[in-house]
Amino acid sequence: MSAPLDIEGPAAPPRANGELVFTEPWESRAFGMVVSLCEAGAFTWPDFRSALVARIASWEAAAAPDEEYHYYRLWLAALEDVLGGLRAVSADEVSARARALALRPAGHDHRGHEGHTH
Repeated sequence: MSAPLDIEGPAAPPRANGELVFTEPWESRAFGMVVSLCEAGAFTWPDFRSALVARIASWEAAAAPDEEYHYYRLWLAALEDVLGGLRAVSADEVSARARALALRPAGHDHRGHEGHTH
């Protein structure tokens, strides 16, 4: 993998027993999007990491004391920042797509294994 993930520090993804932890399926998909785009050369890992660290620092500076920390929401915001900086996608397009995805029913992306060959 061309994305050398931090083990410690603000940019380090959540882990349990050394393994990455995803609370919701969308978190693993967001993670995969960033890694895939990085490996495809859409942007560099240092550029994404810098955007992620900036988003985390901004959240820490503005968060209310009782506000829950959501690492992968910041991960997605950093991806938006990087893609916006590249002018690969507009903020309006990101917002429209996010709204469309949010309206999909739960389990929409999950199919059974029937009909699949291994």
